[in-house]
Amino acid sequence: MASSNSFYGGAAPYRSREGLSTRPVASSDEIQLRIDPMHADLDDEITGLRSQVKKLRNQMTVIKAQAGVKNNLRRLNKSIIQNGSNHVVQVVVFALICFFVVYLWSKMSRK
Repeated sequence: MASSNSFYGGAAPYRSREGLSTRPVASSDEIQLRIDPMHADLDDEITGLRSQVKKLRNQMTVIKAQAGVKNNLRRLNKSIIQNGSNHVVQVVVFALICFFVVYLWSKMSRK
């Protein structure tokens, strides 16, 4: 059952009571349908297929949004790391300047 869910992008495969069945094909983007006109209520089947398509579209939207968030987080992390290293350099330079000022002040106060 888990393999069929992954084939349909996590959505439950559409199963008809009678007359319509799905079967996987070579491309994961395609689903072939076989309709038996003797047992099929086509309006119900079409409505069911439309709801499946809507679910899959919503899933694709969520997947794209997750990918966008992941990319933005990656960029943000790089920026934080770069700014953090710049901050460390600034703190070290400030400490050296303070040390130098205190050193000069102590030399001047001894005279």
